[in-house]
Amino acid sequence: MLAGFALVVTFGLTLAGEVEFLKYDKEKKELTVKEDGKEATYKITDDTKVKRGDKDAKLPNILKFFEEKAKEGAKFEITVDKDKKAIIELKLPGKK
Repeated sequence: MLAGFALVVTFGLTLAGEVEFLKYDKEKKELTVKEDGKEATYKITDDTKVKRGDKDAKLPNILKFFEEKAKEGAKFEITVDKDKKAIIELKLPGKK
């Protein structure tokens, strides 16, 4: 019974793995990426968790990075809720 519940709870979650940055729409708070050779757009919510390397990061700082500095093709990892088309966690490489 518990295993069935766990399956239902995690059904919508998918680790998208590594994706490539294409663009960020500040007004809609949507991130467009290339995953598995296809373009996909996901919402960023106030609940989206962000990491820079292994350290927690602040969402406003990451959004500013996407607005001003991110280059098309930059690679990072996302975990998404495919049903809601929303990013649950976003992990950028650590700073060098």
